[in-house]
Amino acid sequence: MHEFTAAHRTLPFNAMVRVTNLTNGRQTEVRINDRGPFVANRVIDLSLSAAQAIEMVGPGTAHVRLEVISGPNPSVGYFGVQVGAFLVQENAARLKAQLESQYPPVSIVPFESANGTFYRVRIGRLPSEEAARSLADQLHNTEQFTTFVVRLDN
Repeated sequence: MHEFTAAHRTLPFNAMVRVTNLTNGRQTEVRINDRGPFVANRVIDLSLSAAQAIEMVGPGTAHVRLEVISGPNPSVGYFGVQVGAFLVQENAARLKAQLESQYPPVSIVPFESANGTFYRVRIGRLPSEEAARSLADQLHNTEQFTTFVVRLDN
């Protein structure tokens, strides 16, 4: 919360990103250390300190520009599609079982949060973000899932 860090769905961990608030021109630099946000139309979650630095704490959201300034190559790695997050592990396991014959591989990734442990269900291990976006569109259109493309960390 007090460090200049952020969550992003696909940028690699430890990437340094310059975030510019397009409303007021203020900038800050953050290190990607988490995954998210998992809310439609949001691209980055800033720590409190970073949000204060660009004056977006009051409104809570702002139009921003992101520039990767250093760190691992953002186009290298594997990508997947998140299709659900559950507080009850059995619900995640049920969805995994339902999907794995048609969309392998399907995985469950635990995530510790202030609200408890979430069990995130993810599909695929794709070599590009573009391929993952294509799968996300297919899953949204055929299965009616709310989907998020994510970088797989292992």
